[in-house]
Amino acid sequence: MAPSPDKQPRPLEGITVLDFTTALAGPYATLLLAGLGARVIKVENPRAPDTARANAPYLGADGVKLVKEREDDVSLAIIERARNKDAITLDLKVPGAAAVFADLVRHANVLVENFSAGTADRIGIGYAAASAINPRLVYTSISGFGANATGTQNKAMDTIVQAMSGMMMTSGEAGAPPMRVGVPFGDLSAPLFAVIGTLAALRQAEATGRGQHVDVSLLGALTSLVACEPFELLQRSGQETRTGNVLPRLGAFGVFATADGHVAICAPTDAFVGGMFRAMGRTELVKDPRFTTRDARVAHSGALYDQMRAWAGGLTTQAVLDRLAEHGVPAGPVRTPHEAVSDPRLLARGEIQAAQHPIHGTNDEALIGGLPIVMSGSTVGFDRPAPMLGEHNHAVYRDLLGYSDADVERLKRERVI
Repeated sequence: MAPSPDKQPRPLEGITVLDFTTALAGPYATLLLAGLGARVIKVENPRAPDTARANAPYLGADGVKLVKEREDDVSLAIIERARNKDAITLDLKVPGAAAVFADLVRHANVLVENFSAGTADRIGIGYAAASAINPRLVYTSISGFGANATGTQNKAMDTIVQAMSGMMMTSGEAGAPPMRVGVPFGDLSAPLFAVIGTLAALRQAEATGRGQHVDVSLLGALTSLVACEPFELLQRSGQETRTGNVLPRLGAFGVFATADGHVAICAPTDAFVGGMFRAMGRTELVKDPRFTTRDARVAHSGALYDQMRAWAGGLTTQAVLDRLAEHGVPAGPVRTPHEAVSDPRLLARGEIQAAQHPIHGTNDEALIGGLPIVMSGSTVGFDRPAPMLGEHNHAVYRDLLGYSDADVERLKRERVI
């Protein structure tokens, strides 16, 4: 997408990021940096590339499929996570790769990796090695438990982190088994903190000339979000922390069945609750002492929610929403993922966009996340499709590092790239 004449360059234009990440958490962080305008160079082992390249479903010339049938069928995971990135190959285990790594680091502002703790150091690309080559480098690590974690279990995946963070015991009904959140929340929250830390460290590097190690763990990121709610204090005071689809301590607050679906109603103030009762046609409840204050509604939450369930259950979702909107009460429909990503408002803002195959172009049936940031003074977002494995070897090794064609061919013969 070409910037309009009145817009500045992309915010991170001129920043080069080396992307030594795989799967989801790391690639999502570098995707955000790419969407903000950084040049992100995705570095993959040519014989063991990003595992996401083998994730179903795939997008090809004949649409979406669950099994890869043709060479140019590309995983939707890569199509989403590798947009606006350059792709090169480098086998760090082959002699000669260390010199290439050093040349890349000299030309970079940021390096992002999400190896298990200790792996980057073991293969010679850890913070100490990289910062010795380029002291201004911002080196960002995303790991399960921290870059210096020790112990027999230092590998983490989203479900493990959801389990250990306490998140699984915050949703669902009291006494029910643990509930995994359907979105990989750990894998998606840690990258947000990693990008914040990276941008802060870049700002400091500009001021001081020194980079630093930005260390973000999935467990720390997700647990810090769980800690935003006082679950332990509530439990100590005798209140249930798992309350299903309603939140008694904020009454009225929850999800309610309608005649044809479900609706979320959030009316945590006296004014909102009054509007809700008027929308329900129950004006007498506005002055009911059980419901006139937050504390009273918490004490009588069972009766409050019974009234709401009975009312909502007799109307369609749209009728409930219309009546609540008429009285200024916050509410929204419970949508399927497909309904949500098809929202024309999100598509118009670029927060959702059609998937773009690197060869076959845009597929309007496959909708993926965009960059949910709109800026008035610069262009952001994704306008280049995900690259094929090693697609930018010549552009990076020859044009950025200054290697000759003969050098690149030699590196290929020696299986370095």
